[in-house]
Amino acid sequence: MSYTMVIFGASGDLTSRKLIPALYRQFQRGKLPKPTRIVGVARSPFTSEQWRTQLTESTAKYVKGDFHADVWNAFAENIHYHPGDIGNDDDFRKIGAFLNEIEGSIATDRVYYLSTMPQLYATAIAQLGKAGLNTEENGRRRVVIEKPFGTDLSTARQLNDSIHQTFREDQIYRIDHYLGKETVQNMLVLRFGNTIFEPLWNRNYIDHVQITVAEEVKVGRRGDYYDKSGILRDMFQNHILQLMMVTAMEAPVRYTGEFVRDEKVKVLQAVRPYRGSDFAENGVRGQYIGYCDEEGIPDDSQTETFAVLKLYVDNWRWRGVPFYLRSGKAMSCRTTQIVIQFREPPHMLFGESKSCRPEADRLVIQIQPAEGMQLHFQSKVPDSDMKLRLSELDFRFDSSGKELPDAYQRLLLDALVGDPGLFARSDEVEQAWRIIDPIIAAWKSPAAPTLHLYEPSMWGPTPSAEWMAEQGRNWFDVCPII
Repeated sequence: MSYTMVIFGASGDLTSRKLIPALYRQFQRGKLPKPTRIVGVARSPFTSEQWRTQLTESTAKYVKGDFHADVWNAFAENIHYHPGDIGNDDDFRKIGAFLNEIEGSIATDRVYYLSTMPQLYATAIAQLGKAGLNTEENGRRRVVIEKPFGTDLSTARQLNDSIHQTFREDQIYRIDHYLGKETVQNMLVLRFGNTIFEPLWNRNYIDHVQITVAEEVKVGRRGDYYDKSGILRDMFQNHILQLMMVTAMEAPVRYTGEFVRDEKVKVLQAVRPYRGSDFAENGVRGQYIGYCDEEGIPDDSQTETFAVLKLYVDNWRWRGVPFYLRSGKAMSCRTTQIVIQFREPPHMLFGESKSCRPEADRLVIQIQPAEGMQLHFQSKVPDSDMKLRLSELDFRFDSSGKELPDAYQRLLLDALVGDPGLFARSDEVEQAWRIIDPIIAAWKSPAAPTLHLYEPSMWGPTPSAEWMAEQGRNWFDVCPII
């Protein structure tokens, strides 16, 4: 069996910055199946040699010290290029003939990676079907698409329907790079591979869960796109709900792609929908000061750059446990973390006073930039009269000295070999939009909660902390702890 990855949009930034470096590193580590061919397709009139030369420079730039000329030369032998326009039927027939020529008669699994503008997904997939490039007479065929998977439930359904006219659901791989991170995958091992965590992973022992995705950067050159999207579409519908699903899901019957995805969808199905006053009371909106001065942003824009949502998962395990989801731009630092805040002991024997009450235990799972986890628990202050202090146990994934693979390395390899476990399914995408769509609509209505301004380099607007305090809780506002 041989493999071919066809990258549409080969001249774009994602290809040079992420895809080719990820494939090169997997080749370097001996993990890329042999033989694997890489075929770039774009409108630029390159030859294969010209594209290889361009990729040599960009890959050396992005992998830095891991770039070795001899390894690259061996890898680059299997890199090809064919010019093509997604809107041209004849170009797709020529691409098909070119692929048949380089693959020969050997059975080959093909992956079509759409590294293009989302507006072109449906057209590109339809063209693959017209040219017969979806048929599986001589190997399996799969298609990978990047987010966004639609801009609301209606467009997501339209996109799914159009893709399903050409490819079966099991051939479609919707990629979210957050799921390729080692820490996210390790959540499953942490919970289901140990006996010390899973018995506590429920409403009897957990007070609440915080999931924060904070970005230090501002909108920058993405202003025109971002103002139409906003933080709920840009981060909540995909990345943050993915992290919530992995945190809250039940153990699958077996660790296979479909069983894992079944359990993730059940989490979304159990999310309590907002009704009535929930839209105003169960969230906070914010916008950093200076956002309206960014390029492409209207002076009177009401688009959120910061948001908080409180969601409940109404099932046996999580009933009554709030999930606090938070994301923002121009924040204090770049961090993605999941905080499992445990309940206080039922009776406090030590350390409690009128002015001070010991903090409850918490587990902090750091997704990025430093991947690892930290357990916070109470211990006795040495040589004291039973005074308590919060102590910490740390675990870092890079403690062995080995560099962690980039998320795309894992995801591209899974796409090649046909493992769908870390990719979104159509029902999962649509269910996520069912949760987010009503909130977006309410926040754009006259009844929307106040849009609070906040200074850049802070943890969002002050009312966010006040809102949390009113519920007897506090945000874990700490930059990467590990």
